[in-house]
Amino acid sequence: MESRGFHGTGVQAGEILQVRTMHLRIRGLVQGVGYRDALCREAARLGVTGWVRNCSNGDVEALAQGSDAALDALHSWARRGPPAARVEQVERGPGPQEHLRNYARFERWPTV
Repeated sequence: MESRGFHGTGVQAGEILQVRTMHLRIRGLVQGVGYRDALCREAARLGVTGWVRNCSNGDVEALAQGSDAALDALHSWARRGPPAARVEQVERGPGPQEHLRNYARFERWPTV
């Protein structure tokens, strides 16, 4: 019989997956360089859900949900970004109350 368990980032059988939420604001040359699409791919690879969007001031903002290990890995990736990006700063904090809900996948949201 086929197993239909979680096959994400190093979760062992019987282990309880604690879902955490992380908010990121990425500053630097992060718009027009494929940052959002690359972040979506990395989040999907890590089994992280949430969203990413451009901000009118030139930043990129993201909200991510997943295990501590997956969120740490995504945060590390966000500090580098895709090859054309020049990340200057990444702020990490808890998610804003108005966006706290469970997400089914990682989404690309419109610019704010």
